[in-house]
Amino acid sequence: MPTPTHLFPNDFVWGASTAAYQIEGAWNEDSRGESIWDRFSHTPGKTHNGDTGDVACDHYHRWPEDVELMKRLGLKAYRFSIAWPRIYPQGRGALNQAGIDFYSRLVDALLAAGIEPYLTLYHWDLPQVLDDQGGWLARDTAYAFADYAETMVKHLGDRVRYWSTFNEPWCTAFSGYFYGEHAPGVKDEQLALQAAHHTLLAHGLALQSMRAVNAGIKVGIVLNLWSVESVDDSPAGRALIERTWQRDLGWFLDPLLHAEYPLLAWQEREQIAPQMQPGDLKLVAQPLDWLGINNYSRQLFDQHGQRINRVPGSEHTEMGWEVHGPGLRRLLETLHKRYPLPPLYIIENGAAFQDILRPDGSVHDPRRINYLREYISAVREAMREGVDVRGYFVWSLLDNFEWARGYSKRFGIVYVDYATQRRVIKDSGHWYAQVVAQNGIAE
Repeated sequence: MPTPTHLFPNDFVWGASTAAYQIEGAWNEDSRGESIWDRFSHTPGKTHNGDTGDVACDHYHRWPEDVELMKRLGLKAYRFSIAWPRIYPQGRGALNQAGIDFYSRLVDALLAAGIEPYLTLYHWDLPQVLDDQGGWLARDTAYAFADYAETMVKHLGDRVRYWSTFNEPWCTAFSGYFYGEHAPGVKDEQLALQAAHHTLLAHGLALQSMRAVNAGIKVGIVLNLWSVESVDDSPAGRALIERTWQRDLGWFLDPLLHAEYPLLAWQEREQIAPQMQPGDLKLVAQPLDWLGINNYSRQLFDQHGQRINRVPGSEHTEMGWEVHGPGLRRLLETLHKRYPLPPLYIIENGAAFQDILRPDGSVHDPRRINYLREYISAVREAMREGVDVRGYFVWSLLDNFEWARGYSKRFGIVYVDYATQRRVIKDSGHWYAQVVAQNGIAE
């Protein structure tokens, strides 16, 4: 076996990630309530080919097989999310014991396999009942979320150490309420900003309620972040980078880590700024035990301030995203310079490519291997510059329901034949298992 040239610290955490609605299926079983993604995906024209998460990877029934797959890959950790409607079908009130039992069995199986659970409370599947009452536009939803978070810690906090409140609140707010590409499908920037504030408020309230139940857990939040770059290294180019950073990344990072919204972005949005109450930002900025980062590509602008979507000479994934590992290194170094950071974890990083299951039962995906090698190497380089990164989770363990794109994009290191639910470890999965075993990358 080649000697790794990018060795990681002995306690570095290697894992894989999934999300409840993308893999579980069983959308109306065991008293699970309807989520906004059930409603959205069943609405004609909202998803590719009318695809839904009704069955997805059938993980709800096949989880023992999936845990065995993780064990075969040698994973040290598994990041998954809880479906809020499985726990509280009406968003609050009557607890659904069947939902609690499902996640409790999963956690026990992970621990028995030597795999550390990293649990996310919200990965976009708000109970539809709460959306009918205003969703993330209603301040009361933040309090309902804090109650749900407290419930989960009461039931699983004795076994789950690592918790995150939200996955990608930017997507919850802007993909869901501004661009309309995600549930609930609203297109209004002012409403998006209000939804963003309420998710941040919910995060702060939840941290308080979770720690009141169990002070020993480690709680964080997961943000989708990317490097912002320009081909024009001029004062105008640097000013564009700063405005873009504040508007997109700082809008979440600054309240969480500085207890304030970024000044330039607030001034730009002052006429549509979110309604707040005194003390909200102090509540949002609860101390974090860790911060999760989801990163797939970079944002690059030309000399005229226009975004470059296809970079000449670069590799691009099936999502149209440029493959550019150095962008992740620059992002991590920028975060390190700008903010007082807790330990960092890369919670999602991966690529969609066209994968074909061959007659011999193999899936060759060299482009994904090259992608992962480039990005994992970038993480190690940032660590050498002093950035405190504690773990890396590939997105995703399984091919799955890719939100509005349905089943048209495959991110998994394990191939899923949706017709039969057969799982096949791709070449990238075998490669990643070797990385985990070696605790590093061999060139």
